[in-house]
Amino acid sequence: MRIHLVSGACGFVGRNMVKRLLNTTRDHIFMVDDLSIGRHPSEWIDGYVSQQLDDIDIIGEEKRLYFWKGDFRNLLFYMRSEPLYIQKRYKLEFERFTDVFHFAAIVGGRLKIEGDPMMVALDLSIDAEFFYWLTQHKPERVLYPSSSAAYPVSLQTTKGAIALSEGDIDFEKNLGTPDMTYGWSKLTGEFLAQIAAKHYGIRVVCIRPFSGYGEDQEQSYPVPAIAARAARREDPFEVWGSGKQGRDFVHIDDILDFIFLLMDQVTDGSAYNIGSGKLTSFLELIEVFGEIAGYKPQVKPLLDKPVGVHSRYSNMDLVHQKFGWKPKISLREGMERVYNKQLELLKKQ
Repeated sequence: MRIHLVSGACGFVGRNMVKRLLNTTRDHIFMVDDLSIGRHPSEWIDGYVSQQLDDIDIIGEEKRLYFWKGDFRNLLFYMRSEPLYIQKRYKLEFERFTDVFHFAAIVGGRLKIEGDPMMVALDLSIDAEFFYWLTQHKPERVLYPSSSAAYPVSLQTTKGAIALSEGDIDFEKNLGTPDMTYGWSKLTGEFLAQIAAKHYGIRVVCIRPFSGYGEDQEQSYPVPAIAARAARREDPFEVWGSGKQGRDFVHIDDILDFIFLLMDQVTDGSAYNIGSGKLTSFLELIEVFGEIAGYKPQVKPLLDKPVGVHSRYSNMDLVHQKFGWKPKISLREGMERVYNKQLELLKKQ
């Protein structure tokens, strides 16, 4: 049996990964999520049907999808205490997980990163338990999602927008300060990934996604929130901060494409950017949504809201040269998809 483990499986990236695996493979998938933020599988699995086996849900007529609700650290403890815990408890016949996708994390957008940094720091405990378990279980392949927040904030100021390159993080040299506790946790996770690869022979790759977005992303994130305002044709149009701060937006479908390419080719725990290589300000993003919605609103800055660093975008030269990868979905196409989804939701209200 080929079975993949997806932690944080019901969050934005996790559920998109699960759906991709369901649609492109015949493999089994073991999902873990405590639903503190994620959505229950019944909300996003087509034709959802399930049956209960002990404390997991077996989903779908083909019984390829398993859902364990709870804190991923608890499951890691059970599996560390009893290496064949899942196999024995749920009578699943496999020696080790094939691919492991570790999306479990404390997330919630800028408000969470700046508003509750100590809670976000719990990611450190999640990742430490995860990497220690990996050294015992040794799955075939592992994805560790880091973040562009791991880059030094000193390179992301109002003095000049710098395209961030993989080499701007070098564990052999002095490291800059990343973005809050979220950045520190992801930077530490990358370091643990390199140790797991070098000292324990774990096949692992890290990604540094920039501003990922998609149609089913939570409203606590900027893109769907801005799209919803455009769908309501708000005027004035509120934006956090001055709106001059910029990000590198990349669609979730492109992120998933590149993840699988990297997992096929990278084994040593190194990290690669996933972005468009283009800096787009929030004022420009509002303009795009205004064009899609067919109106030109007056922008109202909310200067008391948290905005993070001024500019954050990727240098994709290494990725282009080494893998020949570029995102397929343009900014306009991706934002139009998100807008249409928000318009659909608005009509249902």
